[in-house]
Amino acid sequence: MSSLARPTQGRMIGGVCAALARRFGTSATTMRIVFVLSCLLPGPQFLLYIALWILLPSEDRAGTTAW
Repeated sequence: MSSLARPTQGRMIGGVCAALARRFGTSATTMRIVFVLSCLLPGPQFLLYIALWILLPSEDRAGTTAW
């Protein structure tokens, strides 16, 4: 698994789905579809996305401190 950092290339809004896809070895499109489908269920999906957007470092600033 690679480090968890928002990539500078291939991101759409904040890069959270692209970062998670890279971390778990799947495509970014698949991760985006899973996120959109999960929004149909009750829960704090948008809040989690915003929190990850704030907490995950960008790839150009991550260095060695990324999770």
